Amino acid sequence: MTGELLLVVNPGSTSTKVALYRGETVVAGASLDHSGAPWATSREVIDQLPHRVRMVREFLKEHGIGPGSLVGIVARGGLLRPVRSGAYLVNEAMVADLRDGVGGRHAANLGGLIAWELSSEGRIPSFIVDAVSVDELGPEARLSGFPSIPRKSLLHALNIRACARRASRDLGRDLAGLYLVIAHLGGGFSICPFYRGAMRDVNNSNEEGPFTVERAGTLPALALLELWRRLGGRELKHRLTSRSGMFGYLGTKDARAVEKKAKEDRHTRVVWEGLAFGVAQEICAMAASYPEKLDAVVLTGGLANSADFVAMVREYTGFLGRHLVYPGEDEMEALAAGALRVLRGEETTRVYPETEAV
Repeated sequence: MTGELLLVVNPGSTSTKVALYRGETVVAGASLDHSGAPWATSREVIDQLPHRVRMVREFLKEHGIGPGSLVGIVARGGLLRPVRSGAYLVNEAMVADLRDGVGGRHAANLGGLIAWELSSEGRIPSFIVDAVSVDELGPEARLSGFPSIPRKSLLHALNIRACARRASRDLGRDLAGLYLVIAHLGGGFSICPFYRGAMRDVNNSNEEGPFTVERAGTLPALALLELWRRLGGRELKHRLTSRSGMFGYLGTKDARAVEKKAKEDRHTRVVWEGLAFGVAQEICAMAASYPEKLDAVVLTGGLANSADFVAMVREYTGFLGRHLVYPGEDEMEALAAGALRVLRGEETTRVYPETEAV
């Protein structure tokens, strides 16, 4: 593996991040920006696929790399049917579901499709790792209180599992014996009890939990019904998932600007503190998932870069014990590490879809 190249592909809404790894070492990388491209505004994300594939091919060509020189390709996992954590081989069944948007439409769905195209339809092994649709919820965690609406698992599984491994190393404990509550704090929040190697519960940030930088989180149900009657489903969904939360109160998604303004403006400070208050409440709720002593609370994601925000959360959660702070997220490194584990035989490659219930 030390002399062979692995391509990592991570599509976002306005860019496609790519990197070449030789083992654990990055030898080339780029963020391919397409925010100004006419095709990038296409309402159907799938229409962007040929353009993004072309850009990644150009990146490889610039570095004198043909697809045949790669030992494998690994991409960000999209909105699939429920899957387990780990690396999945990209296959025809997965490609069909990503194209159809079986779990929803999102730029992340393009990851597996780009990998499939570049792998010459499976001739080079291509993988996704820890997709957002990883589902390891326990049966009690699926109950919403309304029988026909089970709770769903959608979360930042890639960064959460990477942080769990890092916590395992820092604590000097085997992952299978740890009980962590991990809070990924980005544009959306995923707060998860990581119990003995599995993510046993999580708030689906599109639907529940604390309000986030741009999402509403849990709302009063009857008031929400009235809002649906007034706005309609499509507009309401848009507002709930990208125009609410901190943005709804303050008109900005820039947490650094909010933190700065909160020092002199009372309303901004209340919202800033409320953001941390909601996170702390969810951490405490998830810490009650098992009648065992927590080994650590882990704070990660973009907001973990703010010492002020971390301090506000810890003011409420300090009684839970040790806190580990891993600011930001390195999705490219996590994707590469996941692929390397299966290429080296350290983990078994999973095959999509699962043949038994998750």
